[in-house]
Amino acid sequence: MGSARPRSKAAPRPETARLAERSAAPERLDRTIHERVRLGIVSALAVNDALTFKDLKSLVRTTDGNLSVYSRELEQAGYVACSKSFDGRMPRTTYRLTAAGRRALSRYLDHMEAVIRASRRS
Repeated sequence: MGSARPRSKAAPRPETARLAERSAAPERLDRTIHERVRLGIVSALAVNDALTFKDLKSLVRTTDGNLSVYSRELEQAGYVACSKSFDGRMPRTTYRLTAAGRRALSRYLDHMEAVIRASRRS
Protein backbone atom coordinates (compact mmCIF):
# COMPACT_ATOMS: atom_id res chain seq x y z
CA MET A 1 0.00 0.00 0.00
CA GLY A 2 1.26 3.39 -0.86
CA SER A 3 1.35 6.33 1.43
CA ALA A 4 -1.82 8.37 1.31
CA ARG A 5 -1.15 11.98 0.58
CA PRO A 6 -3.68 14.43 1.90
CA ARG A 7 -5.55 16.18 -0.84
CA SER A 8 -5.04 19.88 -0.89
CA LYS A 9 -7.97 22.01 -1.73
CA ALA A 10 -7.37 25.39 -3.19
CA ALA A 11 -8.92 28.04 -1.02
CA PRO A 12 -11.66 29.89 -2.83
CA ARG A 13 -10.91 33.45 -3.77
CA PRO A 14 -12.50 35.82 -1.23
CA GLU A 15 -14.75 37.51 -3.80
CA THR A 16 -15.94 34.10 -5.05
CA ALA A 17 -16.80 33.00 -1.51
CA ARG A 18 -18.74 36.21 -0.84
CA LEU A 19 -20.55 35.86 -4.16
CA ALA A 20 -21.50 32.26 -3.40
CA GLU A 21 -22.87 33.29 0.00
CA ARG A 22 -25.00 36.07 -1.49
CA SER A 23 -26.35 34.12 -4.44
CA ALA A 24 -27.08 31.00 -2.40
CA ALA A 25 -29.08 32.79 0.27
CA PRO A 26 -32.18 30.57 0.40
CA GLU A 27 -34.18 33.08 2.41
CA ARG A 28 -34.06 35.49 -0.52
CA LEU A 29 -35.56 33.04 -2.99
CA ASP A 30 -39.35 33.02 -2.83
CA ARG A 31 -40.15 29.31 -3.01
CA THR A 32 -43.84 30.08 -3.49
CA ILE A 33 -43.09 31.65 -6.86
CA HIS A 34 -40.05 29.56 -7.81
CA GLU A 35 -41.96 26.44 -8.92
CA ARG A 36 -42.54 26.37 -12.70
CA VAL A 37 -46.35 26.43 -12.79
CA ARG A 38 -46.69 29.02 -10.02
CA LEU A 39 -44.08 31.22 -11.73
CA GLY A 40 -46.04 30.82 -14.96
CA ILE A 41 -49.28 31.84 -13.24
CA VAL A 42 -47.76 34.91 -11.62
CA SER A 43 -45.94 35.90 -14.83
CA ALA A 44 -49.07 35.52 -16.96
CA LEU A 45 -51.08 37.61 -14.51
CA ALA A 46 -48.36 40.26 -14.40
CA VAL A 47 -48.92 41.08 -18.07
CA ASN A 48 -52.71 40.69 -18.05
CA ASP A 49 -55.26 42.55 -15.93
CA ALA A 50 -57.12 39.31 -15.29
CA LEU A 51 -57.34 35.81 -16.72
CA THR A 52 -60.02 33.17 -16.55
CA PHE A 53 -59.26 29.68 -15.30
CA LYS A 54 -59.48 28.36 -18.87
CA ASP A 55 -57.15 31.01 -20.30
CA LEU A 56 -54.64 30.61 -17.48
CA LYS A 57 -54.69 26.83 -17.83
CA SER A 58 -53.95 27.17 -21.53
CA LEU A 59 -51.14 29.69 -21.00
CA VAL A 60 -49.28 27.70 -18.36
CA ARG A 61 -50.04 24.35 -20.02
CA THR A 62 -51.18 22.44 -16.99
CA THR A 63 -54.12 20.34 -15.83
CA ASP A 64 -57.26 21.56 -14.08
CA GLY A 65 -56.12 19.95 -10.83
CA ASN A 66 -52.62 21.43 -10.90
CA LEU A 67 -53.90 24.89 -11.74
CA SER A 68 -56.43 24.68 -8.93
CA VAL A 69 -53.85 23.61 -6.34
CA TYR A 70 -51.12 26.04 -7.41
CA SER A 71 -53.44 29.02 -7.75
CA ARG A 72 -54.84 28.29 -4.28
CA GLU A 73 -51.29 28.32 -2.85
CA LEU A 74 -50.66 31.68 -4.51
CA GLU A 75 -53.99 32.96 -3.20
CA GLN A 76 -53.14 31.84 0.35
CA ALA A 77 -49.81 33.66 0.06
CA GLY A 78 -51.71 36.82 -0.91
CA TYR A 79 -50.15 36.95 -4.39
CA VAL A 80 -53.27 36.17 -6.41
CA ALA A 81 -56.91 37.16 -6.00
CA CYS A 82 -59.58 34.79 -7.24
CA SER A 83 -63.17 35.77 -7.97
CA LYS A 84 -65.98 33.41 -8.89
CA SER A 85 -69.07 34.39 -10.80
CA PHE A 86 -71.50 33.01 -13.35
CA ASP A 87 -71.73 33.72 -17.04
CA GLY A 88 -75.31 32.64 -17.55
CA ARG A 89 -75.32 29.19 -15.98
CA MET A 90 -71.60 28.62 -16.49
CA PRO A 91 -69.27 29.19 -13.54
CA ARG A 92 -66.46 31.62 -14.25
CA THR A 93 -63.28 31.85 -12.17
CA THR A 94 -61.08 34.88 -12.74
CA TYR A 95 -57.61 35.51 -11.36
CA ARG A 96 -55.76 38.78 -10.79
CA LEU A 97 -52.28 39.50 -9.48
CA THR A 98 -52.36 41.45 -6.20
CA ALA A 99 -50.01 44.29 -5.31
CA ALA A 100 -48.21 41.89 -2.97
CA GLY A 101 -47.90 39.39 -5.83
CA ARG A 102 -46.46 42.06 -8.10
CA ARG A 103 -43.89 43.03 -5.44
CA ALA A 104 -43.01 39.37 -4.82
CA LEU A 105 -42.49 38.77 -8.55
CA SER A 106 -40.32 41.87 -8.79
CA ARG A 107 -38.15 40.71 -5.86
CA TYR A 108 -37.92 37.22 -7.36
CA LEU A 109 -36.84 38.57 -10.75
CA ASP A 110 -34.28 40.88 -9.12
CA HIS A 111 -32.85 37.88 -7.26
CA MET A 112 -32.68 35.74 -10.40
CA GLU A 113 -31.05 38.58 -12.37
CA ALA A 114 -28.39 38.89 -9.64
CA VAL A 115 -27.71 35.15 -9.82
CA ILE A 116 -27.38 35.36 -13.61
CA ARG A 117 -25.03 38.35 -13.41
CA ALA A 118 -22.92 36.59 -10.79
CA SER A 119 -22.76 33.43 -12.87
CA ARG A 120 -21.58 35.31 -15.93
CA ARG A 121 -18.79 37.02 -14.00
CA SER A 122 -17.27 33.81 -12.73
